[in-house]
Amino acid sequence: MTEHVLNLLFLCTGNSARSILAESILNHVGKGRFRAYSAGSHPNGAVNPFVLDLLKQQGLPTEGLRSKSWDEFAAPDAPKLDFVFTVCDNAAGEVCPVWPGQPMTAHWGIEDPAAAEGDESTKRHAVSMAFRLLNRRIALFSSLPIGKLDALSLQNELNTIGDLRKTGD
Repeated sequence: MTEHVLNLLFLCTGNSARSILAESILNHVGKGRFRAYSAGSHPNGAVNPFVLDLLKQQGLPTEGLRSKSWDEFAAPDAPKLDFVFTVCDNAAGEVCPVWPGQPMTAHWGIEDPAAAEGDESTKRHAVSMAFRLLNRRIALFSSLPIGKLDALSLQNELNTIGDLRKTGD
């Protein structure tokens, strides 16, 4: 019996850093159980170069990563989504499109590393911090016995994961 691959969309405003990191991490650790995508409400059109550098350093996939609109995932031919997670507070507060299939949603807010000010070292550190927090949350998410949890229990787990504020939590 073949297990159904679960589709997950990570959303943020610009789709240049946090959601891109999450897409790459989950596609790597999901080991075929998950197919992750990312998009933005107002995509800035380019992936943050520090994000690409970090992903490459971590040996994670970067091929095909691009900044794109969430409208692509509301289209009739879009993949049926099982989960939609916002990773920035701005996107969480926006009116989202209607997602085909009525996916489960959660908010996993993270500070925007693309907004970090300062020298290159400061910006790389901000990307690294976002990566660590997303990596921790995604590890917890991917270890959930999703098929064995009822909808309310699963939603509670997703919300609890989203409440993690530090990589050590």
